[in-house]
Amino acid sequence: MTREVTPDTLLSRWFRFEELGVFRLHDLLKLRVEVFVVEQACAFAEIDGLDPKAEHLLIETADGQIAGCLRYFAPQALGEADVRLGRIVVAPAFRGLRLGDRLIREGLARAGEMSPEADVVLSAQAHLERFYASHGFCPYGETYLEDGIPHVHMRRDASPA
Repeated sequence: MTREVTPDTLLSRWFRFEELGVFRLHDLLKLRVEVFVVEQACAFAEIDGLDPKAEHLLIETADGQIAGCLRYFAPQALGEADVRLGRIVVAPAFRGLRLGDRLIREGLARAGEMSPEADVVLSAQAHLERFYASHGFCPYGETYLEDGIPHVHMRRDASPA
């Protein structure tokens, strides 16, 4: 990453799975494996078969380097009543730019546009509960282990009409 990269120079764009293309998909999966599997020392099935059902928000540099991403599932995509956000990640080289906040804001905006009547849910790593709470999410249920990492279910009520 060069020093010229600022949040204002990064581009956000939504993709359906088939729009990602092989090189962008490769980079997306590589980032998620680097963070969720290698950095967090957690062996799990990163390729879970759900990517084709999701829309993908990517924040990229002008030359296409992925700085952050998330998966967005419309209620009908998983047969649920809620919108689901997941695989929210910021590349290590781009941390400190508040891209996590940007990803959540844009994911919530998408939910408000596409499914304004639906609540938004996610499964948060427990140490990030305060971060998600700052975006209006509230925990529900007990803390649980997923792939050896404590998680908590969180919900944000549907946006007002």
